[in-house]
Amino acid sequence: MPSASRGGPSLGVLAVVALIVALVAGGVGAGIGVMATGSDDDGGGVNLGGSDSGTGPAVKSRPPDSVAGVAQKVLPSVVSIKAQAANGQGAGGTGFIVNGGYIVTNNHVVQAAGSGGEIQVQFNDKKTLPATIKGHDPGSDVAVLKPEGGHSLPALQVGNSDALAVGDPVIAIGSPLGLQGSVTTGIVSSLNRAVPTQGEGGGDANVLNAIQTDAAINPGNSGGPLVDAQGRVIGINTAILTLGGQSLGGEQQSGNIGLGFAIPINQGKRVAEEIIRTGTAKRAQLGIGMDQKYQGPGVKIAERATGGVEPVAKGGPAERAGLKAGDVITKLGDQPIEDPADLSAQIRSRAPGEKVKVTYVRAGKETTVEVTLGAAN
Repeated sequence: MPSASRGGPSLGVLAVVALIVALVAGGVGAGIGVMATGSDDDGGGVNLGGSDSGTGPAVKSRPPDSVAGVAQKVLPSVVSIKAQAANGQGAGGTGFIVNGGYIVTNNHVVQAAGSGGEIQVQFNDKKTLPATIKGHDPGSDVAVLKPEGGHSLPALQVGNSDALAVGDPVIAIGSPLGLQGSVTTGIVSSLNRAVPTQGEGGGDANVLNAIQTDAAINPGNSGGPLVDAQGRVIGINTAILTLGGQSLGGEQQSGNIGLGFAIPINQGKRVAEEIIRTGTAKRAQLGIGMDQKYQGPGVKIAERATGGVEPVAKGGPAERAGLKAGDVITKLGDQPIEDPADLSAQIRSRAPGEKVKVTYVRAGKETTVEVTLGAAN
């Protein structure tokens, strides 16, 4: 799969959006002008029917299980984030409020402010506060912010991403292209999707074990919540896959084509809680070197050291479980393993110390063993 793109909006994107908005508004204005010029109004009263709009503001309450009802519940707890580095460069994105007044977002949204920069958080009520990075984990692309000052907005309820099924309805909320409080809907298109991502500006690549959705996600949605039909957070919107394209100014741009990806909230919650407790998060490891030339299906443990990485780390989780060089791993738990990216995504989604069943093939014989995952250095 090609790399998925992430990050906040650039001026080139905003310029194209501004042009499109101007054309739409201009077209509507021209239409109104022609209609007014060609009017046969004789000065009498005109009534187009319908309700009387002069009786005061309409009540906008909606059933709580409707999309509008879920949006009304969730929107107050979603924030817009602007992160600026010391050199003036920056990025934008989204975050959401959790217990303790903390804000969860993506690491790539705030990494620009990691050294001498600053972060501003704008709440749904338009109040703006500076924030500091409580901690971040580039490997899982999760970061936690702490606003400097008080707010009375509620925390979002966290759901269970393990209970999702393909076809479940979902709602994405965020600030695509800086347009705060945007709501889009879709379904869960796939689960356990291994998605290699490239960091903003060519940063380190990661592999997400992602929820795939067709809910419209664009640059600036990063870090925002993907919620279920009850308004519970089940994912952190993180990446999109695009076909590429150019703006009118010639700058390479990307946008939604119905292939969006979110970090499952069970993984995001575990990482965020560890960050809040300790300031950092540990990453799980199996302790093997993978043969990148093996065509699969499955992942072959390398038969010799490559780049200083041993096929099976001495004293590591794989060795303790009896895995050996040349074994082909075909399943992790009940999930079939297709390739190295798939295995990496599955391991990264788990916690150090977690026990997982590994199925492998050696000399034509299939065996399943239980492995206790270790912690990466």
